[in-house]
Amino acid sequence: MTTSTIVLIGIDLIAALLLSLGIYYRRHRRRDLVVAFLGVNVGVLAVASVLGTAEVALGLGLGLFGVLSIIRLRSSEISQREVAYYFAALAIGLICGLPQSTPWFAGTLVVLILVVMWGADHPALFARSRHQIVDVDRAITDEDALRAELEQRLECTVTSLTVQRLDLVNDTTTVDVRFRRDAVRRAPRRSPGRTLADAPAAESLAVR
Repeated sequence: MTTSTIVLIGIDLIAALLLSLGIYYRRHRRRDLVVAFLGVNVGVLAVASVLGTAEVALGLGLGLFGVLSIIRLRSSEISQREVAYYFAALAIGLICGLPQSTPWFAGTLVVLILVVMWGADHPALFARSRHQIVDVDRAITDEDALRAELEQRLECTVTSLTVQRLDLVNDTTTVDVRFRRDAVRRAPRRSPGRTLADAPAAESLAVR
C-alpha cells in the first residue's frame, strides 16, 4: 500500500464523517441513514480500490450508480434529499478509491462535493418554501377553488398543487401542495357552495 493510497483513504474517511455526521445528522437526525451513508462510502472505496483498473473503473462507477437507482426505486422512505447524500457518499468513495486518483485532485473534488452539499441543504436556503400532503374533507374538482381553500386554511400563498387522489364516493381530496408561509398573500378566492370554513370544526382539514 503506497503513501498516496493511505492519504486517499484518510481523505475519504474524514469526508464521509463530515458528510454524514457533520452535515446530515446535525440537520436531519436520522441515525439509520448515517449508517447507510458510511456503509455505502466505505464499501465503494474498498471495491474501487480492488477493481480500480482503467478498464474497470468506468463500468464500476456506472454499475454502482445503477444499484443506487434501484435502491431509490424500491424505497418509499427515502426523499430526494437523502438520494443526494447517497450519491455524494458514493462519489467520494469512488473518487478516493480509484488508484489513478492523486491526493490533491481527489481532495479538491471531495471538498467541492462537501461544500455543495452543505450549501444546497442549508436550512436558510429556500426557507420560505413548504411542502405538505393535505387531505381535504371535500371532493373539489376545480383547481382554483381548491387553491383558495388551501390558502384560507393554511394561511399561506400556494405556489403549486397536485391532486393525488380525488374521491367522489367519500367526498375527499388528497393534494400535494407547495406554499410560502411569510409571503404576501393574495385575497382568497371563494369557491361556490359550501367551503371549509362552513364545515364543522372536526372535519375541516387534515395535514400529513
